[in-house]
Amino acid sequence: MTIILDPTASLVHDIADPGPPAGDLQGRKIAIRIDMLWRSWDWVSEIWAERLRTEGAEVTFWRSCGRTGEEGEQADREYQALLAQSDMAIVGLGNCGSCTSWTIADALTAAATGIPTIAVATAHFEGLARNLAKRGGRSGLRLHILPYPLDILPKEQVHDIARNHYRSFLRDFGVRSGLAEQSAA
Repeated sequence: MTIILDPTASLVHDIADPGPPAGDLQGRKIAIRIDMLWRSWDWVSEIWAERLRTEGAEVTFWRSCGRTGEEGEQADREYQALLAQSDMAIVGLGNCGSCTSWTIADALTAAATGIPTIAVATAHFEGLARNLAKRGGRSGLRLHILPYPLDILPKEQVHDIARNHYRSFLRDFGVRSGLAEQSAA
């Protein structure tokens, strides 16, 4: 008997559904997961947080740092506690191989709690992000793609990109609110 293995096969338990949409932002608690490397993601998430707050959301940032040993265990506990207090999660930035891996891992953790979740990556790492989500059993994970390269750009240009992407980010996240719909028009 010959067994043929297909490395592109989907997991039997794959979740192709993106999960619940973000819906209305008014009064919702949003966790934004940032990392220790990409200042451009700090700048994008600052702009988006400002706009999300304008639409009535409460935004909390959590910075991912040490991921191994005791420091990693503490980080996992902090992240789990944040997710338990949040109504939705925005996770970024997939902008290199390891950062994309951690972004998707943290997004999968958030999505597994049942809250609306979206991962953010740059265009160069979109394929990796989608493959990692699929390999993690959640091919339908919401993903928003920003241009690449992003981190080498000046702050003002990154702010412009953040503003220009905000409406499409809201659509990708499944946001439905008065201000969001007005800004998307």
